[in-house]
Amino acid sequence: MRVHKLTFAALAVAAGLSLTACQNDNAGTGQSDPSSPSTVSSSGGGSDSGSSDQGGAKNSAGTSSATNSGATSSGGTGKAAGTGSNANAKVGKCRTDELEITAKDNTIDGDPDGTVVVTLTNHSGRDCTVSGYAGVDLKTSAGSLSAKRTGQQAGSAILKNGKSTYFPVNYPFNKSGGSGVRITGLVVTPPDETKSVTLNWPGAATLPVTDGSGSPVKVGPVGSAGQGG
Repeated sequence: MRVHKLTFAALAVAAGLSLTACQNDNAGTGQSDPSSPSTVSSSGGGSDSGSSDQGGAKNSAGTSSATNSGATSSGGTGKAAGTGSNANAKVGKCRTDELEITAKDNTIDGDPDGTVVVTLTNHSGRDCTVSGYAGVDLKTSAGSLSAKRTGQQAGSAILKNGKSTYFPVNYPFNKSGGSGVRITGLVVTPPDETKSVTLNWPGAATLPVTDGSGSPVKVGPVGSAGQGG
């Protein structure tokens, strides 16, 4: 009987050890299962298209799409859009050689001063921008006389190819009874340009002699005179 009791006790201990070993194996397996997808997810889950988890697939596709889209937009599409925007919004300025510049007398009877209207016609084959004041100098028997700006606010405009814009040059009549100062030419420099053109002066032949305190000739901004004046 004692031998049987020892045998049963040994069997019971062995069974207990076997059960404990199984429980430890199961616990180890349970820990390794959740850690396996975590390891895949962190190292390659984002690019693993074979994952059966739809949420992971969406995240993977979304990240890839955002990265590719961002690269395309910042490098390709963004650049193209910038070029297109510049091409549409930034029109080059009107250059002297692209403008036909003419002048004619536009004095109206009863006006206190004489008026010459200068016409700028765009023949460049493209649209261009013109704004501000042109430089205006009168060539006279007493030397060059620069016109003074009227101070009127100047706007910016796109001058279509083949179209014209105008600005006025106002000057005082010579009512002194003397010979005055003879005008021999008109020099015009378009806004933001350095190249000038010299035209025949179409207005009155002379200016009154002044005391030199300031120019009696005034120029308005481009666009401040209508067609023909």
